[in-house]
Amino acid sequence: MAWVFLILSGIAEVGGVTSMKLSDGFKKWRGTLGAIIFGFISFYLLSRALLDIPLSVGYGIWTGIGSVGSVLLGMYYFGDSRNWKKLLFVGMIIIGVIGLKMTGESH
Repeated sequence: MAWVFLILSGIAEVGGVTSMKLSDGFKKWRGTLGAIIFGFISFYLLSRALLDIPLSVGYGIWTGIGSVGSVLLGMYYFGDSRNWKKLLFVGMIIIGVIGLKMTGESH
């Protein structure tokens, strides 16, 4: 169940950063509320996941999901630039996340 919590926390992290963007510097209440709610959900689920997953693995994967999700969402939803170099580095993050999962040990 810890891995489900970790994946969901990463997805919620993407929701939180996206909401921050939509809040326009916390000037728009819907984006601000979304950032607060998604942020709380993300941190709560991360804390639950870290009960069974080592910190070094859990936090690395959480940030990886947040980073990759935010980059891809930025490209497709917010019109951020798309180029092969950016996609190459996103791929490297994904490889790193997979590596952390493969080497991670529960205690």
